[in-house]
Amino acid sequence: MSSTVKNPFQHIVEPLDPKDPKQQFYNLSKLGDSRYDRLPFSIRVLLESAVRNCDEFLVKRSDVESILNWKETQSQTVEVPFRPARVILQDFTGVPAVVDFAAMRDAVMKLGGDPEKINPVCPADLVIDHSIQVDFNRKSDSLQKNQDLEFDRNKERFQFLKWGSKAFRNMRIIPPGSGIVHQVNLEYLARVVFNYDGYFYPDSLVGTDSHTTMIDGLGVLGWGVGGIEAEAVMLGQPISMVLPEVVGYKLHGTPEKLITSTDIVLTVTKHLRQVGVVGKFVEFFGPGVAQLSIADRATIANMCPEYGATAAFFPVDNISIQYLEQTGRDAEKLAYITKYLKAVAMFRDYNDVSQDPDFTQIVELDLSKVVPCCSGPKRPQDRIPVSDMKNDFETCLGAKQGFKGFQVPPECHSTVVPFQFSEREYTLSHGSVVIAAITSCTNTSNPSVMLGAGLLAKKAIECGLSVKPYIKTSLSPGSGVVTYYLKESGVMDYLSQLGFEVVGYGCMTCIGNSGPLPEPVDEAITKGDLVAAGVLSGNRNFEGRVHPNTRANYLASPPLVIAYALAGTVRIDFEKEPIAINSEGKKIFLRDIWPTREEIQAVERTFVIPSMFKEVYEKIEKVNNRWNSLVAPSDKLYTWDPKSTYIKSPPFFSGLTMTLQPPKSITDAYVLLNFGDSVTTDHISPAGNIARNSPAARYLTSRGLSPREYNSYGSRRGNDAVMARGTFANIRLFNKFLNKQAPQTIHLPTGETLDVFDAAERYQQSGVPLLVLAGKEYGSGSSRDWAAKGPFLLGIKAVLAESYERIHRSNLVGMGVIPLEYLPGDTADSLGLTGRERYTIIIPEQLTPRMIVTVKLDTGKTFQVQMRFDTDVELAYFHHGGILNYMIRKMSEDAKDSTEKEQHV
Repeated sequence: MSSTVKNPFQHIVEPLDPKDPKQQFYNLSKLGDSRYDRLPFSIRVLLESAVRNCDEFLVKRSDVESILNWKETQSQTVEVPFRPARVILQDFTGVPAVVDFAAMRDAVMKLGGDPEKINPVCPADLVIDHSIQVDFNRKSDSLQKNQDLEFDRNKERFQFLKWGSKAFRNMRIIPPGSGIVHQVNLEYLARVVFNYDGYFYPDSLVGTDSHTTMIDGLGVLGWGVGGIEAEAVMLGQPISMVLPEVVGYKLHGTPEKLITSTDIVLTVTKHLRQVGVVGKFVEFFGPGVAQLSIADRATIANMCPEYGATAAFFPVDNISIQYLEQTGRDAEKLAYITKYLKAVAMFRDYNDVSQDPDFTQIVELDLSKVVPCCSGPKRPQDRIPVSDMKNDFETCLGAKQGFKGFQVPPECHSTVVPFQFSEREYTLSHGSVVIAAITSCTNTSNPSVMLGAGLLAKKAIECGLSVKPYIKTSLSPGSGVVTYYLKESGVMDYLSQLGFEVVGYGCMTCIGNSGPLPEPVDEAITKGDLVAAGVLSGNRNFEGRVHPNTRANYLASPPLVIAYALAGTVRIDFEKEPIAINSEGKKIFLRDIWPTREEIQAVERTFVIPSMFKEVYEKIEKVNNRWNSLVAPSDKLYTWDPKSTYIKSPPFFSGLTMTLQPPKSITDAYVLLNFGDSVTTDHISPAGNIARNSPAARYLTSRGLSPREYNSYGSRRGNDAVMARGTFANIRLFNKFLNKQAPQTIHLPTGETLDVFDAAERYQQSGVPLLVLAGKEYGSGSSRDWAAKGPFLLGIKAVLAESYERIHRSNLVGMGVIPLEYLPGDTADSLGLTGRERYTIIIPEQLTPRMIVTVKLDTGKTFQVQMRFDTDVELAYFHHGGILNYMIRKMSEDAKDSTEKEQHV
């Protein structure tokens, strides 16, 4: 709220409890507007924020009217501001954010401003969860060894983050070893209702991770944004967003007793991909929602990016309050949360149809029709019923190279490769499981599927089953609470016997930190050119993400991860074939060891209790002794170490002045890369291992590092020299210029095939601008600001695509890279573009949102495209050369104005 302008809605402020007049809230029910009761609950959160923050400058009365009038304005591309209550970050995205803040302080000082103006003004939590890797597994000391190695590799990054927690106000660091950001958010950080500065208001957030949406399952509105956009929010800027359409997703029926929440979310993901919800909110309603626990809802909300929506919202109900109680929140908070939400009509009864609001569109799912399923082999939306897994894999094996094809010649489908492991001989073939990981906040936050996995493990051991020792098994829970209840319920020992030891508390295999496979396994896969499989309880399975040598990767529930590990292959029909034959020669089928929903719920009721959550989270910020003893500088300006290969002052603000330059046309640009559909942020800016023959490896070697010291791209995001070289360095990158998978391109002036960075460097030395051509869904996948920063540093001025993933388009805008989109009906093929032409994009001085501009080719051909600057605010960022430049100039100007006023007085 502004302190200089009176809020025009001050008249609806009243105490929540008349006995305590200092604790107030904006009572939206007192607006006296019948439209409010018809708004989707998610839109009510946007409205409350606009009302409370209305200052007639950043948030105007007309914005409040636009939101109230949502039913009419939702389809009209109306722009509204939103000020979230807080920001959440993880360390892969948090380190570059803190690097940017440190560099912005330097830039503001050079421009004559106050560097301490660069400081979060809204609460920011940074959870360190992305650094730990599965280097050790299957041993009781794997957890400690992996955590020690994590600290040894990342000490410099951690010191930098600890400096940031001291130098910047309102920034809290949750140390390594605590858990996965979204699970910690759900179990501990979420307020549901804020009680701050004398006001109650709904908890809401944006995060620098696309799966921030998981918190929507608890009734807290949140979604992922680009790291660059999050930095602006932290500095007090509202998010400028197009008022979204809201798809009502009605759930009814009761799931069959063998169905898991993972089966439900994979079904929802495929369904909503077909419906088309990109850029929209999805809000769940109907009696079926009351059948789902908060953990089930959170699992569905977590995979929101996979079905393409901005948010997947479950309004707060009694089950939400019961979850808060179960996770150790105190009674006083539960009382005011319930009272406030009921007072502003944001508390839901899913069985009361009179509460159902208006929606843009309604789609339905009968939960009784959901069947056990997995998704893969290359995309989360490609759902496969478990009964069809064998047939689907064998079809994919010979199908044309693509999302559902590996193009293996028919004569090679039966290839078998023998190999030695631990002095015994084994064989691998296409479909052999080599990674089985119970991982990711998507599922490890859910006691029902975790205990289900434990009970399945117990029954498997009792039947005499085991997992082959060469399969890389791991268990990486999202919080210490999981380990607590697995041990207390007695199932942890059985998981350990099957090789599923706790290896760390972090994202691990789900983000590509799967660590190395045993060397004999790697060699066998390479020798037979095998399509080996990974099975994980994660949310992403894009090519090259999980491990370079698992070309087929399947998302599955934790119990199914164990089932496929026991079988040793995905080429199995569990209905007809035994999962294994035990030492007594008895055929054991999956149905023999699968626990029922009733069995799981009985254990959960007994062992998942509030005291566990309180005990774990009371000491979360002090539990890591190595973090506690870490010494970090305390200066307000960071002292950059020129020898560091982790933390480097970025070049984004070099030469920045207060003077704006008018936009210029892009003249005679070469195409650096020519892509098809679904190029992900993993393709653009990989997070995993640094290949030894890559430009980034050559750079690190030149700085005196050995290959074992390279660490991962994700851990190097504080160093632009590494990240620029890692841009488009994914070995599964498919560039039409080469017609094969390789992190390379053709330098068009010479015809040479070069690593992408080396080609871009040559173009930059010649002063030539660059362009990327792409198909549909460019930039899908993880929220990754380096997928925009990297192309910017390579000299890419614009991307021309058929469509964009929401967060990635925002990141491109934030870096001043122009997102261009073909007009409806146009594609590269329909326009006859080869990518070998030279492109001139005519950019007028006067720009408007979603403007149509002309592209001229050196062949004489012209066509039109749309500039995807969707709002006036985005255009302002572009004029400044990006959002961070805008913020630096704004902070410097504010400081200058303040000084002049003081001198005048």
